[in-house]
Amino acid sequence: MFENFHGNAPAAETLEEMIRGERIPQTLLLAGPEGIGKATLARRFAARLLGGAELIEKDDLSLAANLELLTEREKMPSDKRADDPLLFQSHPDFVTFCPEGPLRQISIQQMRTLKERAQFTPLRGKHRVFLIDQIDRANEQAANSLLKILEEPPPYLIAICTASNAYDLLPTIRSRSVPLYLTPLSPGEMAAFAKAKALDNPAKRIALASGSPGTAVSLDLAAYDKRRAAMLAMIGTASGVLPWGDWAKQSEALAAARSEKLDHYLKVLYLLLEDLLWLRYNPAASIRNTDIRPQLEGLARSVEFAWIRKAVKKTDELLDLLRRNIQKGIALDAWVMELRG
Repeated sequence: MFENFHGNAPAAETLEEMIRGERIPQTLLLAGPEGIGKATLARRFAARLLGGAELIEKDDLSLAANLELLTEREKMPSDKRADDPLLFQSHPDFVTFCPEGPLRQISIQQMRTLKERAQFTPLRGKHRVFLIDQIDRANEQAANSLLKILEEPPPYLIAICTASNAYDLLPTIRSRSVPLYLTPLSPGEMAAFAKAKALDNPAKRIALASGSPGTAVSLDLAAYDKRRAAMLAMIGTASGVLPWGDWAKQSEALAAARSEKLDHYLKVLYLLLEDLLWLRYNPAASIRNTDIRPQLEGLARSVEFAWIRKAVKKTDELLDLLRRNIQKGIALDAWVMELRG
């Protein structure tokens, strides 16, 4: 149906039927885990409506040039970013808005720009398509500004929002959207995807990706192994298996690595805690980090369910604090101390 789109056939079929029946809602919400293909499906859908697929694909945020731009804007002062709100527009009738800055948020200035551009009629056809990627990363002001557009959109505008969790959005935004929920790909679909993309070390990538093709492609295995070593030392110290000195070395290195983002470590931490839970209470289960299974089995014997539950809760709290730009070294030290105590 949509070329080079893998998995989630029901969602793709629904969008295909909308095009065939010419009954396209003005606001679509694609919800599902990170990296599962929400923005990719949105671009494929827009290409079918507008044409110019080669131009629309230039707005793919995973492309090297776009990633470089996002990284550069993280270093810009907030007032300069506000004066020049970020958007991507290679096709005249397709515009992408996405989170940016060190906290990766969608700003009120971006949504004001969206409102201004929504007034322009299509240049080539009868539709304009705006992709608001990761709308759940919008602050309250930005979300309210977007809501004003969605309440009375111009007849030619189609807004496609993506979100990891639809219930992080304002209820009023959800109520004005037609939702499509995307799910993780099956092992067979992931294997087919890895083969089509000729990925290196496919077994490890598939195991760690949790059914997310975007994660499988973007995963830097060397960086992952480095972060995993740090998180293993943190878990070992917090559980009392390792002495504090083992974590202190890792903590000092993390504090010095200013370019390393805390959320990258938390994603690794969640996977390790999930593996510990399986190994503690279902030793025969499949796990994500298969290459270090013996080490994880040793840790699993040292922790109980209550400890794992508390560890997950504390990790959730750190994730909630990310938008406040907390210092990762201090935050992780506190995580270890609370669980070790």
